[in-house]
Order: sequence, then C-alpha cells, then structure tokens
Amino acid sequence: MNENIIAYAVAYLIGAIPFGLILAMVFGKTNIAKEGSHSIGATNVLRVMKESNPKLAKRLAVLTVVCDALKGLVPMIIAKAFFDLSDQTIWTMAVLAVLGHCFSPYLKFEGGKGIATGAGVLAYFLPIELICALVVWFIVGKVLKISSLASLLALLTLIVASFVFHYDMPVINTHAPIFIIAFVVVYKHLPNIKRLLCGAERRVI
Repeated sequence: MNENIIAYAVAYLIGAIPFGLILAMVFGKTNIAKEGSHSIGATNVLRVMKESNPKLAKRLAVLTVVCDALKGLVPMIIAKAFFDLSDQTIWTMAVLAVLGHCFSPYLKFEGGKGIATGAGVLAYFLPIELICALVVWFIVGKVLKISSLASLLALLTLIVASFVFHYDMPVINTHAPIFIIAFVVVYKHLPNIKRLLCGAERRVI
C-alpha cells in the first residue's frame, strides 16, 4: 500500500481519538458527549466537570488541550523524521487530523470543534502565526471569558498572519490547507456564532 495513503489514514484515525471524552469518562466518570454543549473539547470538559470537581475539571481541560494538539502534531513529526514524507503529504495529514477530530468515526462522525488539534498541526508549519493567534486567544479569553469568540478571533489572526509571514506558502505555494481547516472550524462553531450574534453565548468562569 502507498505510504502516503497509510499516513493519511493514520493521521485521520489518530486525530479522531476523543481524548476529552475518554479523560472525563476515566477520571470523572462523566460522559461529556451527553452533557453541556455535547462537545468533546476542553471547554466542555471544563464546564461539565467543574460542577462536581472544579480542581479536577481544570486539570482534565488542560490535559485535553495537550492531547488534542499532540494527536495532530506527533504523527506529522514522525512522518517527516522517520519516513521523510513530503511537505505536501504532511499538509494533507494536518487537514485530515482536524477532520478526524471534528468528524470522528468513533463517535458516529460527531466530534469537537478543531481548535486544539488545528493549533497542533499548524504549529508544525506556522509557529510564528500560531504564537500570534495564541496571544489573541489568551487576551480575548481572559477579558471576555467567551471561549468560542476567543477561538474564532485567534483563527482569524492566524489566517491574516499567514499572509504576512508566508504570503507565498513554502513548497505548496497555496493557503488552501489553512482555509480548509478554517472552514471546518467555523462550520463546527456555527451554533456558537448564532449564540454570539444573539448575545446568548455562555461565558467560561
């Protein structure tokens, strides 16, 4: 079998692992897919688990972010370091990891919203842009305490920064993978965007 196809399958299937759901089930005996926003991401882990154990909730939320980021990044690093796959292939792995997280075959093609996994895969190619995005995410999150708004503004910052620092994207000469990831993330945030426009989006306190 073509090694690229194997890499794509691995990226998607590892990206699809619902770490937030697993961590909440194992350590908190809670199925977050049936509570809160029903998302498997860190924000829902924090929101749901905080009701019963605030200290554990913060730890599990942080661990969820780390695991969701690494499940996208690590396969890409291994693909390059041990198999010397092309940057085009690794960019495709990045997109598939985010798709796996957002549309997981383990969860009947439901999933998270792609922020942490997207950050993980983009850290590989665009570390400067990611730092800019994280600064915006931190400031907005700290001041307004609205996770979805912080995430969406961070995504916008990353896209703008990618044109500033890498207008001619090295090797692939296109921003298409970034826009695909952004489209998926925005699509998964549509309910949040609707609540934001209505002033009904919940804050993370």
